[in-house]
Amino acid sequence: MGVRPEDFRKALACFATGVTVVTVARAPGQGHGMTANAFCSVSLEPRLVLVCVDHQSNTHPLLRAARRCGVNILREDQQGVARYFAEVEKDEETAARLGVRYRFTQRGTPLLESALAQLECVVVAAHEAGDHTIFVCEVEDVALSAAAPLIFHGGMFRRLKEEVS
Repeated sequence: MGVRPEDFRKALACFATGVTVVTVARAPGQGHGMTANAFCSVSLEPRLVLVCVDHQSNTHPLLRAARRCGVNILREDQQGVARYFAEVEKDEETAARLGVRYRFTQRGTPLLESALAQLECVVVAAHEAGDHTIFVCEVEDVALSAAAPLIFHGGMFRRLKEEVS
């Protein structure tokens, strides 16, 4: 008797996470992204984070080839942006309506202009794990803004309501 897939999903939905968009250059000056909540810090020294990417995603081969990415932590008002980047097919009209704009770093990494925080990263390791690859990335640069984060819990986007001491 194993764990049923639906029970596994329900258990994981109990864990509240932030919401990120992992961005990678599809070609010079052309950005691509995917929504990811499988993201966390790994180490402060060196500055490492990890992101898990499904082998079947369009982002997987791009990230494997580029070895660079941006991790964009979304603001609480960016549910539409999170949904947009969760779709396989993306259209420019929807991107424009949502205000999706990339800025490209000197290293060519695309970052979302309006994100709460932007991390420019280089992939330092990749580990196959089931149907995903765990990409360990060293953070080369960070940009921050002041806003509240978008939260994902119980299969829904949420906002922070109050601080607990």
